[in-house]
Amino acid sequence: MLRLVAAAAARLVPPAGPCLAAPGPPLGRGLLCCRGRGAAAGGGSAGGRQLPALKTPKGTRDHSPAHVVLRARLLAAAERCFKRHGAAAIDTPVLELRDMLVGKYGEGAKLIYELQDQGGELLALRYDLTVPFARYLAMNKITNIKRYHIAKVYRRDNPAMTRGRYREFYQCDFDIAGQFDPMIPDAECLKVMHEILSDLQLGDFLIKVNDRRVLEGVFAICGVPDSYFLAVCSAVDKLDKMPWEEVRSEMVGEKGLSPEAADHIGEYVQLHGGLELVERLLQDPKLSQNKQAKEGLGDMKLLFEYLSLFGIGGQVSFDLSLARGLDYYTGVIFEAVLVQQEKGPGEEAAGTGSVAGGGRYDGLVGMFDPKGRRVPCVGVSIGIERIFSILEHRLRASGEKIRTTETQVLVATPHKHLLPARLKLVSELWDAGIKAEIVYKKDPKLLKQLQYCEDTGIPLAAIIGEQELRDAVVKLRDVPTRQEVDIPREKLIDEIRRRLEP
Repeated sequence: MLRLVAAAAARLVPPAGPCLAAPGPPLGRGLLCCRGRGAAAGGGSAGGRQLPALKTPKGTRDHSPAHVVLRARLLAAAERCFKRHGAAAIDTPVLELRDMLVGKYGEGAKLIYELQDQGGELLALRYDLTVPFARYLAMNKITNIKRYHIAKVYRRDNPAMTRGRYREFYQCDFDIAGQFDPMIPDAECLKVMHEILSDLQLGDFLIKVNDRRVLEGVFAICGVPDSYFLAVCSAVDKLDKMPWEEVRSEMVGEKGLSPEAADHIGEYVQLHGGLELVERLLQDPKLSQNKQAKEGLGDMKLLFEYLSLFGIGGQVSFDLSLARGLDYYTGVIFEAVLVQQEKGPGEEAAGTGSVAGGGRYDGLVGMFDPKGRRVPCVGVSIGIERIFSILEHRLRASGEKIRTTETQVLVATPHKHLLPARLKLVSELWDAGIKAEIVYKKDPKLLKQLQYCEDTGIPLAAIIGEQELRDAVVKLRDVPTRQEVDIPREKLIDEIRRRLEP
């Protein structure tokens, strides 16, 4: 199990390196390029030349070595799970043709970063990893694949940095494409989501599931015109953040739905439960007569049976308010939310929303295929940035440090004029594949070299003085215990490897 909370981070590696809790420059100050406005506008000058304000673009941030280490652990946990389930990695360009992205995201289309005409092509930055995946399948005529993809995507959104919401961020996707028996791949996607969130030990979480066909059936029997479907979906999807009264007001006042239709929708979309709710809706006099809803409920019943076999049915809720706003979903949809976040002393809970989501999109590949050939697909995306935000809050609150390098041995000397001996030994360690360092001074004091080991978490120090050179030995020091032993030079590599074995 991967323990990434602050206390566990201290147990995994010796405390060292820059700390996530260390104070840094404020983020998102909104400074503008200050040409001609002087230092008060956030710029400076060098030799009479006006410098731009030192900031990252809105909705982006730099990541310190400690941030990068923490993110790498998160991504490694996800990647281990994906590989365990037999997925192969792919990669696609960060740039896509604009026409490939337009018309795939509903209201989200306004958040696509479009670029000026470059070499005769209208381009855009990828909005997610799903549409590029569908384009990849259509281009290469692939009809069967289980893949994962971890990469950055871009959205011209209003950033909320403290909640892990950026304009540039990582997505971490797992998808199964191909013609298979119903709900087997869908259940595996939910199992993957459950495994990763459990591995990261974020606290209790709940996986919500629904089916777009069930929603369509509910809207149909409630008298919602087809042209209103996406708008009403968007309103219903806010039920996890807003009370029903406000959602109803939006549907009637902003979306133009009749009060009677809104009230009828409310009788359904506030329902949630498990297999028993599926069974009850299958007996509903109106819903059971709708073909799409009946198909969706039948698949939902099968899904819960498979989830029970996987041992995760107790953490999955059939929630009719779940809509997910993307246009391309066609069947089962799902989303994971944290039930309760653990809080340390003085720590405030970070508002993060969902931490994973996905669903079935059987028609997306056909939108790219010249002959409209369909490739059924289902996938899940892990909300790495939101999870990272939670863990960052915990580490900052605890004041714990996180090690940022993997150096295993520091080659040190206690006397002057021994730089050649240090350089020769560290080169031998590098050639043997051992992660090693030296201090970049000709004649450093031994105490400062050993203090560097403790500050940065280096577990071993290989010390060579005048006496060690004469005796053809190296004094090997265990930094945490401060115990030292002389090792014959020819046996040093083997001894270091033995000590470093897990």
